[in-house]
Amino acid sequence: MHETTSGTDRTISAGASETTEPAARSTRWRVVDIVVASVIGVATGLVFLFWNNVGYAWFSAADAVTPGLGGIAVGIWLIGGVLGGLIIRKPGAALYVELLAAIVSALVGNQWGVETIYSGLAQGLGAELVFLATGYRRFGVVTAMLAGAAAGVGAWTLELFLSGNLQKSAEFLVLYLGTIVVSGAILAGLLGWIVVRALAATGALNRFGAGRDVAERV
Repeated sequence: MHETTSGTDRTISAGASETTEPAARSTRWRVVDIVVASVIGVATGLVFLFWNNVGYAWFSAADAVTPGLGGIAVGIWLIGGVLGGLIIRKPGAALYVELLAAIVSALVGNQWGVETIYSGLAQGLGAELVFLATGYRRFGVVTAMLAGAAAGVGAWTLELFLSGNLQKSAEFLVLYLGTIVVSGAILAGLLGWIVVRALAATGALNRFGAGRDVAERV
Protein backbone atom coordinates (compact mmCIF):
# COMPACT_ATOMS: atom_id res chain seq x y z
CA MET A 1 0.00 0.00 0.00
CA HIS A 2 2.86 2.34 0.85
CA GLU A 3 4.58 1.69 -2.50
CA THR A 4 1.38 2.37 -4.46
CA THR A 5 0.80 5.68 -2.70
CA SER A 6 4.40 6.76 -3.23
CA GLY A 7 4.20 5.94 -6.94
CA THR A 8 1.00 7.90 -7.30
CA ASP A 9 2.52 10.87 -5.49
CA ARG A 10 5.50 10.83 -7.82
CA THR A 11 3.25 10.73 -10.89
CA ILE A 12 1.14 13.66 -9.68
CA SER A 13 4.25 15.66 -8.81
CA ALA A 14 5.78 15.00 -12.22
CA GLY A 15 2.60 16.02 -14.02
CA ALA A 16 2.39 19.28 -12.11
CA SER A 17 6.04 20.28 -12.56
CA GLU A 18 7.54 22.25 -15.42
CA THR A 19 8.86 20.15 -18.31
CA THR A 20 12.35 21.25 -19.37
CA GLU A 21 13.98 20.48 -22.72
CA PRO A 22 17.74 19.80 -22.96
CA ALA A 23 19.72 22.99 -23.68
CA ALA A 24 21.41 21.41 -26.72
CA ARG A 25 18.15 20.48 -28.46
CA SER A 26 17.90 21.73 -32.07
CA THR A 27 15.42 24.51 -32.76
CA ARG A 28 15.40 23.86 -36.52
CA TRP A 29 12.08 22.76 -37.96
CA ARG A 30 11.81 19.25 -39.39
CA VAL A 31 9.40 18.25 -42.15
CA VAL A 32 7.32 16.41 -39.56
CA ASP A 33 7.14 19.60 -37.49
CA ILE A 34 5.71 21.55 -40.42
CA VAL A 35 3.20 18.82 -41.27
CA VAL A 36 1.97 18.32 -37.70
CA ALA A 37 1.85 22.05 -36.96
CA SER A 38 -0.25 22.50 -40.10
CA VAL A 39 -2.62 19.71 -39.08
CA ILE A 40 -2.97 21.21 -35.61
CA GLY A 41 -3.63 24.63 -37.11
CA VAL A 42 -6.36 23.39 -39.45
CA ALA A 43 -7.97 21.27 -36.72
CA THR A 44 -7.92 24.22 -34.33
CA GLY A 45 -9.46 26.40 -37.02
CA LEU A 46 -12.36 23.95 -37.24
CA VAL A 47 -12.75 24.18 -33.45
CA PHE A 48 -12.87 27.96 -33.87
CA LEU A 49 -15.73 27.60 -36.35
CA PHE A 50 -17.77 25.84 -33.66
CA TRP A 51 -16.74 28.35 -30.99
CA ASN A 52 -17.60 31.28 -33.25
CA ASN A 53 -21.25 30.55 -32.47
CA VAL A 54 -21.18 28.97 -29.02
CA GLY A 55 -18.44 31.19 -27.64
CA TYR A 56 -19.85 34.37 -29.11
CA ALA A 57 -23.25 33.61 -27.60
CA TRP A 58 -21.55 33.17 -24.20
CA PHE A 59 -19.53 36.34 -24.77
CA SER A 60 -22.64 38.35 -25.60
CA ALA A 61 -24.61 37.01 -22.64
CA ALA A 62 -21.80 37.74 -20.18
CA ASP A 63 -21.22 41.19 -21.65
CA ALA A 64 -24.92 41.96 -21.29
CA VAL A 65 -24.63 41.29 -17.55
CA THR A 66 -21.58 43.54 -17.14
CA PRO A 67 -19.65 45.09 -20.06
CA GLY A 68 -16.20 43.53 -20.12
CA LEU A 69 -17.27 40.26 -18.53
CA GLY A 70 -17.51 38.68 -21.98
CA GLY A 71 -13.77 38.16 -21.97
CA ILE A 72 -14.35 35.02 -19.93
CA ALA A 73 -15.49 33.26 -23.12
CA VAL A 74 -12.48 34.18 -25.27
CA GLY A 75 -10.03 31.49 -24.12
CA ILE A 76 -10.87 28.83 -26.69
CA TRP A 77 -9.95 31.25 -29.48
CA LEU A 78 -6.47 31.46 -27.92
CA ILE A 79 -5.70 27.75 -27.68
CA GLY A 80 -3.91 27.35 -31.03
CA GLY A 81 -0.76 29.11 -29.88
CA VAL A 82 -0.59 27.03 -26.72
CA LEU A 83 -1.01 23.76 -28.61
CA GLY A 84 1.59 24.71 -31.21
CA GLY A 85 4.12 25.77 -28.62
CA LEU A 86 3.66 22.73 -26.38
CA ILE A 87 3.78 20.16 -29.17
CA ILE A 88 6.25 21.50 -31.75
CA ARG A 89 8.56 23.27 -29.26
CA LYS A 90 10.30 25.30 -31.95
CA PRO A 91 10.55 29.06 -32.56
CA GLY A 92 7.47 30.34 -34.38
CA ALA A 93 5.28 27.31 -33.67
CA ALA A 94 2.83 29.10 -31.39
CA LEU A 95 2.43 31.98 -33.83
CA TYR A 96 2.15 29.68 -36.85
CA VAL A 97 -0.56 27.42 -35.42
CA GLU A 98 -2.70 30.28 -34.04
CA LEU A 99 -2.40 32.25 -37.27
CA LEU A 100 -3.22 29.24 -39.46
CA ALA A 101 -6.25 28.45 -37.32
CA ALA A 102 -7.44 32.05 -37.68
CA ILE A 103 -6.97 31.90 -41.47
CA VAL A 104 -9.04 28.70 -41.66
CA SER A 105 -11.77 30.31 -39.58
CA ALA A 106 -11.78 33.41 -41.79
CA LEU A 107 -11.71 31.51 -45.10
CA VAL A 108 -14.46 29.05 -44.20
CA GLY A 109 -16.54 31.95 -42.99
CA ASN A 110 -17.31 33.77 -39.76
CA GLN A 111 -18.85 37.04 -38.63
CA TRP A 112 -15.53 38.92 -38.40
CA GLY A 113 -13.94 38.17 -41.78
CA VAL A 114 -10.35 39.27 -42.33
CA GLU A 115 -10.14 40.79 -38.82
CA THR A 116 -9.85 37.21 -37.58
CA ILE A 117 -6.43 36.97 -39.21
CA TYR A 118 -5.22 40.08 -37.40
CA SER A 119 -6.45 38.51 -34.18
CA GLY A 120 -4.55 35.32 -34.96
CA LEU A 121 -1.36 37.32 -35.38
CA ALA A 122 -1.78 39.21 -32.10
CA GLN A 123 -2.85 36.17 -30.09
CA GLY A 124 -0.19 33.91 -31.55
CA LEU A 125 2.48 36.51 -30.90
CA GLY A 126 1.41 36.79 -27.26
CA ALA A 127 1.79 33.04 -26.72
CA GLU A 128 5.01 32.94 -28.73
CA LEU A 129 6.67 35.54 -26.51
CA VAL A 130 6.16 33.36 -23.44
CA PHE A 131 7.83 30.34 -25.05
CA LEU A 132 10.59 32.65 -26.31
CA ALA A 133 11.13 33.96 -22.78
CA THR A 134 11.85 30.40 -21.62
CA GLY A 135 14.31 29.85 -24.46
CA TYR A 136 11.88 27.24 -25.85
CA ARG A 137 12.91 24.92 -23.05
CA ARG A 138 9.99 24.91 -20.57
CA PHE A 139 6.67 23.32 -21.48
CA GLY A 140 4.86 22.52 -18.26
CA VAL A 141 1.45 23.63 -17.07
CA VAL A 142 2.72 26.97 -15.72
CA THR A 143 4.26 27.91 -19.06
CA ALA A 144 1.10 26.80 -20.86
CA MET A 145 -1.11 28.96 -18.64
CA LEU A 146 1.19 31.95 -19.02
CA ALA A 147 1.13 31.49 -22.80
CA GLY A 148 -2.67 31.40 -22.79
CA ALA A 149 -2.81 34.50 -20.61
CA ALA A 150 -0.32 36.32 -22.85
CA ALA A 151 -2.39 35.41 -25.91
CA GLY A 152 -5.29 37.07 -24.13
CA VAL A 153 -3.21 40.21 -23.58
CA GLY A 154 -2.41 40.18 -27.31
CA ALA A 155 -6.10 39.97 -28.17
CA TRP A 156 -6.97 42.74 -25.70
CA THR A 157 -4.26 45.03 -27.08
CA LEU A 158 -5.36 44.54 -30.69
CA GLU A 159 -8.97 45.26 -29.82
CA LEU A 160 -7.99 48.61 -28.34
CA PHE A 161 -7.53 49.77 -31.92
CA LEU A 162 -9.32 47.24 -34.13
CA SER A 163 -12.59 47.28 -32.17
CA GLY A 164 -12.39 50.83 -30.83
CA ASN A 165 -12.03 49.69 -27.22
CA LEU A 166 -9.58 52.52 -26.64
CA GLN A 167 -12.59 54.84 -26.50
CA LYS A 168 -14.29 52.83 -23.75
CA SER A 169 -14.15 53.42 -20.01
CA ALA A 170 -11.23 52.45 -17.79
CA GLU A 171 -13.57 50.20 -15.81
CA PHE A 172 -14.49 48.27 -18.95
CA LEU A 173 -10.87 47.92 -20.05
CA VAL A 174 -9.66 46.66 -16.67
CA LEU A 175 -12.50 44.14 -16.34
CA TYR A 176 -12.12 42.95 -19.92
CA LEU A 177 -8.35 42.53 -19.49
CA GLY A 178 -8.84 40.57 -16.26
CA THR A 179 -11.46 38.23 -17.69
CA ILE A 180 -9.65 37.60 -20.96
CA VAL A 181 -6.40 36.83 -19.12
CA VAL A 182 -8.15 34.39 -16.78
CA SER A 183 -9.99 32.78 -19.70
CA GLY A 184 -6.75 32.49 -21.66
CA ALA A 185 -4.92 30.91 -18.73
CA ILE A 186 -7.66 28.33 -18.13
CA LEU A 187 -9.44 27.62 -21.45
CA ALA A 188 -6.31 27.97 -23.60
CA GLY A 189 -3.43 27.28 -21.22
CA LEU A 190 -4.64 24.66 -18.76
CA LEU A 191 -7.01 22.99 -21.22
CA GLY A 192 -4.36 23.04 -23.95
CA TRP A 193 -1.85 21.37 -21.62
CA ILE A 194 -4.42 18.68 -20.75
CA VAL A 195 -5.20 18.08 -24.43
CA VAL A 196 -1.50 17.70 -25.29
CA ARG A 197 -0.92 15.23 -22.47
CA ALA A 198 -3.99 13.25 -23.54
CA LEU A 199 -2.74 13.11 -27.14
CA ALA A 200 0.74 12.13 -25.98
CA ALA A 201 -0.68 9.29 -23.89
CA THR A 202 -2.13 7.74 -27.07
CA GLY A 203 1.30 7.61 -28.68
CA ALA A 204 0.34 10.15 -31.36
CA LEU A 205 3.17 12.49 -30.32
CA ASN A 206 5.97 9.96 -29.92
CA ARG A 207 8.18 11.86 -32.39
CA PHE A 208 7.94 15.00 -30.27
CA GLY A 209 9.20 16.07 -26.87
CA ALA A 210 5.63 16.13 -25.55
CA GLY A 211 5.26 12.43 -26.31
CA ARG A 212 8.59 11.52 -24.77
CA ASP A 213 7.76 13.41 -21.58
CA VAL A 214 4.66 11.31 -21.00
CA ALA A 215 6.44 8.07 -21.93
CA GLU A 216 9.19 8.76 -19.40
CA ARG A 217 6.66 9.24 -16.60
CA VAL A 218 4.67 6.05 -17.20
